[in-house]
Formats: sequence, C-alpha cells, structure tokens
Amino acid sequence: MNFILILLLVVSSGVNAENAEEKLVWPPPPDKPKIEWVKSINKIEDIRGERSFFGKLIDAILGREERQIIKPFGSFAKGDVLYLTDTGARAVFILDLKKRKVEVIDEVGDYKFSSPIDVVVDNRGNIYVSDSVLGAVFVFNSKGKYKGKIGSKILQRPTGLAIDNKLNRLYVTDTLAGKIYIFDLNGKLIKRFGKIGQRDGEFNKPTYLTLDKKGYLYVVDTMNARIQIFDKEGNFISKFGKRGTVIGTFANPRGIAVDSDGNIYVTDTLLSAIQIFDRKGQLLLVIGYYGTKKGEFAFPEDISISDKNYIFVSDSYNMRVQILRYLKGGK
Repeated sequence: MNFILILLLVVSSGVNAENAEEKLVWPPPPDKPKIEWVKSINKIEDIRGERSFFGKLIDAILGREERQIIKPFGSFAKGDVLYLTDTGARAVFILDLKKRKVEVIDEVGDYKFSSPIDVVVDNRGNIYVSDSVLGAVFVFNSKGKYKGKIGSKILQRPTGLAIDNKLNRLYVTDTLAGKIYIFDLNGKLIKRFGKIGQRDGEFNKPTYLTLDKKGYLYVVDTMNARIQIFDKEGNFISKFGKRGTVIGTFANPRGIAVDSDGNIYVTDTLLSAIQIFDRKGQLLLVIGYYGTKKGEFAFPEDISISDKNYIFVSDSYNMRVQILRYLKGGK
C-alpha cells in the first residue's frame, strides 16, 4: 500500500447532474483510490427497514422499547455480521447486514450492562463483551444467552478485547491497571504483562488492541500516544507514534485494526480522523476530519475490518457507524 495521505474526496460527475452521486475515495486522482466510502448506519431501520404501522402498534401495546444506536463504541466484524457495543444504549447490537436483521443484548444474567466497551466473537459464535464499570468480560453463546464471566476478580477496568482462535486465547486491556491479560476461552488466566510507565512494554491508559493474521498483538497505548507491538506471548517487538496535533502524530489514539495487507488503521478521537500506517510506523493515508458529513467524524472510537475488506468506524458523537472499503491493490 504505497500511498501517502491527502485529505480529499472525489465527487463523481455524470451527464445528468441531478442523478449524480458523490463518491468519496482516498487518495484523489491521479493516484489510484485505496479507500472508498460505502454507507452510514444511523439507525436500526437502516439495517432492517422501517417497521409497519401494525408492528409499531403491537410493540406499543406490549410495551416493547425500540432500541437505537446512541453512542457506538467497540466493534467486531465477522462475515456479514457487525457486533457493536453502545455505551449510550448500554447494549450490544448484532447487525446482520446480509439478512437485514438486528438483535440486541442488554442483560447480563439478572442485571444489565453498565458500560459495555468492546466485543469479540470466537469461531464457535460465542460473544465476549467487556464492561469497564462491572469489571469483567461477559460471555454469551451465539444466540445471545448468557454463559458466564471472565476476570471478575482480576480485572479493574477492562476495555479492549482481541481473540486468537488458533490458540484459544482472549486478550484483555485493563486501562486502569496499565496491563494486558491473556485468558484461555474458559476464563483461566494464562499470563499478564505490562505496568504503568513510559518504557517499552509499559502503558499509560491503554485502550483497544487487535491481532494481525500472523498473531502479532497491537496495543493502543493511549496516554503515551503510541502503538506498541508484541508477539502472542506478550514480548515487546516494536513501537511507533508520538504526541502531537498534526498529521502523523497522535492526540488521543483509540481504536485499531489491521487489514489483509498488514496496514494499521488507528482512530484518534481528538483529531477525529483515521490514520493508516505501515508496520514501521510510516504514515500512508489519513481519512476524514471533524464534521458531520459522510467521510467526516466526531470523536471516533473503535474500528474493525471484515475479511471482505469492509471497514467499520464507530463515529461515536455523530451517533452512527460509517462503513468504508479497502480497495485491495487499488481500484
């Protein structure tokens, strides 16, 4: 992915101007576009369509509340399904983009979520959700039935999650403790690493994390304004990033994802943009800036990429999820 950032969008034009639609791609011509804007999910109806009058009437009679996206946070893309935590709705939305179905999980046993931050799904369909206030990772089966919790007597403020299906491991960021915990999928603690600090392998309020296809672990060391890379056992490999308010630096890095070519995507809530780097930390591209239009962001949180190269951005303060697509090899 040999391209350098330029914050521009391309407006497509046609013979009939009234029917012409804006097409956003990054970077602009004459370079081949590498990223294109696809759509936004602003409300549940964008997935399943508007409910009929009688459907709404039945919901009203039965006292069923229509859940809506309020403050999207963590995300995980698996096939055509997007799993989305929402700290405003205090729920997890399961959005099936192909079947156009929506399911909601908001109960943890006999009580409800307080602050669901991140979500991941294993190969068996089990759903893992971190709740930073309840201090645990909660596990549900593929149908949303509560199965149990992980780390409730160990974790202080769990946030980011990553899963290694080959090793059957769950990686959990503890933002308050400044540590990364590794559990097996039955909840047994395997290892913990890191402490509060600024040296290699130390953290200051780490948040989201992700694994690439080779098993390397990428941790957003938020208050140290950097990305740290580890092997699957938690041994430090490398780092990149520094604090700043200009392109190529981090003001408040938060979400992270790695595409099929190994390019690293990092959201920044204060820059309201997505910056894309190579493994050495060289800036390749920047997408967006603060705003409410498509391709613009307001304090974006997490980011995830599907195996079909669709990119899902939790555009939190715009109360929506924006979907982009990585044009592998250029379009």
